Amino acid sequence: MAAIGLDKTFVLPREKVHTFKERALHPLRRTVTDELRALRDVSFAVEHGEFFGIVGRNGSGKSTLLKCLAGIYGVDNGAIYVNGRVSTFIELGVGFNMELAARDNATLNAIMLGLTRSEAEERYERILEFSGLHEFEDLKLKNYSSGMLVRLAFSVMIQVDADILLIDEVLAVGDASFQQKCFDEFDRLRDERRTVLFVTHDMPAVQRFCDRALLLERGEVVAVDAAETVAARYFDLNFNKPGTAPASEIAETRRRGDGSGEILEAWIENDRGERTEGVAQGNPCTLSVRIRFHDDVRDPHFGVTLIDGEHHLVFAASSVWDEQPTGQFSPSELVTLRVTFDNWLAPGRYYAAVSVARHRSGQDVVDYRDKIASFVVSGTRPGGGLVDLPHDLAIERARPRPSMAAGELG
Repeated sequence: MAAIGLDKTFVLPREKVHTFKERALHPLRRTVTDELRALRDVSFAVEHGEFFGIVGRNGSGKSTLLKCLAGIYGVDNGAIYVNGRVSTFIELGVGFNMELAARDNATLNAIMLGLTRSEAEERYERILEFSGLHEFEDLKLKNYSSGMLVRLAFSVMIQVDADILLIDEVLAVGDASFQQKCFDEFDRLRDERRTVLFVTHDMPAVQRFCDRALLLERGEVVAVDAAETVAARYFDLNFNKPGTAPASEIAETRRRGDGSGEILEAWIENDRGERTEGVAQGNPCTLSVRIRFHDDVRDPHFGVTLIDGEHHLVFAASSVWDEQPTGQFSPSELVTLRVTFDNWLAPGRYYAAVSVARHRSGQDVVDYRDKIASFVVSGTRPGGGLVDLPHDLAIERARPRPSMAAGELG
C-alpha cells in the first residue's frame, strides 16, 4: 500500500439550514463556509507484511487518512495504491444494524468485508468465542455498550481473510482483558506477516508491534521512521516545547517562611537547556529555581524534592549533604539553584517542592513552596515502579549435579 501527495479538505458551513422552510424563505442567502485542510501532501509506502503505525495528536488527520485509504473518503489530490483485499476497523458500529442481534450483524458485516455467506456463517462461532458475547448473542445491538460493540466488530474483522488491515484507535474502548486478547492477535498477525496499519495514541503499543510509523501534525507528515524514533518524536511534539512551561495542574498547597528570602519560580529544563513541561525518560534534565533574598542570610541550606501523582517521594537533593558553606547573600540578591540528574523516573507527572532554611535541621525556614512546578516524564517502557533504572536482566541455568555412582551414599 502506498499514498502519494494526498490532500483532503473539508468545507464547513458556519450556518446550517435545518428545515425546508428556512431554505424556501431565504433562497438567495449565501452560505458562509470555512475550509479545514485535513491532509497536506501526505506520502508514504507500507511494505507487504509490515506492521505500520500512524500516530499524531488529536486533530492531526490520522483517522481522515485511514478513511481515505479505506475508500470511505475521496481525496482532492494525490493517489492511493492498494495491492490486496482490505479489512477496516475504523469507527464504532460502522456497518452494524442496531435493530438486529449479534448473529445477523456478524454475518452481514463479514459478507461486507469479503466473505461468502457460507464462510461468514461457518466462522460465526469463532467470532462469538473471541468476543466473549455468548450470553448476549440474541440481544439487539442497540442495547450493547460501546465496549461490547468494539469486541464484536474486532472479532468479525480478524476472521476476514484480508491482505491489509486498517485499525483505528477505538480499541481503547474495550476492557483490559479484551485489549490483551487484541494484542495477542496482533502478535499472531505479525508472525503471519500480515500488513497492518494501526492508528493509536499508545506509544508502548507502537514500539511493541510496529516496524515503522508515520507521525502527523495538522495534516502534514512530520516523520516516517522506526517505531522507537517516531514514538520519541511524538512525545517531543506533545511535551518538549521550548518556552515558558504551563502552570501546574494542581495549585500549591503549602507555603511558609520568615520572609528573609523568597522562592520566585521553578521550572524544568531538558538536556538542551530549554524550559519544558515534559522530559523524555533516560535523558538528563535540570530543575531550576530562582530565589531572591530580602535580608542578609549566611550559609542557607537549599533543598528540593519530587513527588509523583500518588504523593510518593521519589527524589531529594540538599546542600546539607555536601557539608560545604553556601555563602553570604545580601538583600535584593537574585540567585538560581540548579539540580541536574539523569531522568530515570517512571512515566507520569511529577511535582517539585523547594525549601531554603537557615539551619541544617531545616528550622528557621526562609521560604518553602510546595508543588511550585510540575512536569511530565514521557517514555515507552512503563514498568510499574517509581523509577525505571537502567539494568541488565540475565537468566543463568544451574549446571546439573553429576549423578552419584551406584551404591554411593550422599
